[in-house]
Amino acid sequence: QVQLVESGGGLVQAGASLRLSCAASGRTLSNLNTGWFRQAPGQEREFVAAIVWIGSGSTTYYADSVKGRFTISRDNAKNTVYLQMNSLKPEDTAVYYCAVRIRGLTTKPGEYDYWGQGTQVTVSS
Repeated sequence: QVQLVESGGGLVQAGASLRLSCAASGRTLSNLNTGWFRQAPGQEREFVAAIVWIGSGSTTYYADSVKGRFTISRDNAKNTVYLQMNSLKPEDTAVYYCAVRIRGLTTKPGEYDYWGQGTQVTVSS
């Protein structure tokens, strides 16, 4: 069992930065595929970023819409995954969810096993 708690959301102006945190309990994240997803009002939940340990280090994957602006990282000592969001745009406004999959890298939300409750990110123009 994995429990996930997101934090760090808020209301910011376009161009600002936020760092979201996903604190996990129940299992360590080092052996898990951890992803960030977001869901805007009336929209489907979409993939944002993922991080997984492969070989001697971690590898990351980003949606094209956030590539170059967002960075996913992990602090194993704190069992926490972060999403650093820079150059925020109004279209980034959504509820952001942290999710984990026990095995395997995936960008498909239906293939993730555990989800947090989400944190609201609102970017004003």
